Amino acid sequence: MSHNSLTQHLLANVRTALDEDIGSGDLTAQLIPEHAAAHASVITREDMVLCGTLWFEECFKALDPDCNIVWQVQEGKPAHAGQTLCSLDGNARALLSAERPALNFLQTLSATATLTHRYVEAVAGTRAKIMDTRKTLPGLRMAQKYAVTVGGGHNQRLALFDGVLIKENHITAAGGISEVMELAFRLTPPHIPIQIEVENRAQLDEALLAGAKLVLLDNFSLEDMKRAVEHAAGRAELEASGGITLDNVNLVAATGVDRISIGALTKDVQAIDLSMRVRLP
Repeated sequence: MSHNSLTQHLLANVRTALDEDIGSGDLTAQLIPEHAAAHASVITREDMVLCGTLWFEECFKALDPDCNIVWQVQEGKPAHAGQTLCSLDGNARALLSAERPALNFLQTLSATATLTHRYVEAVAGTRAKIMDTRKTLPGLRMAQKYAVTVGGGHNQRLALFDGVLIKENHITAAGGISEVMELAFRLTPPHIPIQIEVENRAQLDEALLAGAKLVLLDNFSLEDMKRAVEHAAGRAELEASGGITLDNVNLVAATGVDRISIGALTKDVQAIDLSMRVRLP
């Protein structure tokens, strides 16, 4: 994901968020004098990894280009419950109008980064990489995939256009694993990764024989994963998926798989509890 691409998505995210929340105007903000200035600070009520500062800043800058934001915690760094994350000085109406969209981005992206970091820590010392999936919140895919990298994880394909993942329905439609792999190699540009999902040892054998270099082990038991790693013997990268939690991810990593994909990083988001306090001088 390029910096320019991320910036484009960021600006679109913020524009959409402000439009849906403010619309034709913030009626409550009219109670504040138009040119009044205000100071604000944001604190976290729980331990976290900070992520989403650029989305947060853009929400305020869109309404008050002169808004000054000073961060006490930097992007990607840990913060503890009760810690001040940043302070803001700017137009009071702008601060109040942008507050909720800005916090929504910060608490959501920090949640993904924080959870990813916990999984990464849980597999430390193993070869396994923690990977995301396409199970993202609608409209926030690029933002959440960015948050995964901030937490120390790795991105799978961004979307259907930049990676091939052959699943059961594709295999059935093509007539079998060898047939679908032959088609994939023939039709897919060389720079696009091709991955195939298998459900048992026999399918793994067939995929390896057909030249698969990236194989997803779908809902394999720990013992079957270990055997699959021994059997593949480095001929393909193996990825574990399905039923993985913080409680068992280290056991999965210990089987020797190369990658572990976890939909919960972006799908089951428990927003970080943040609070913004605004005061007028």
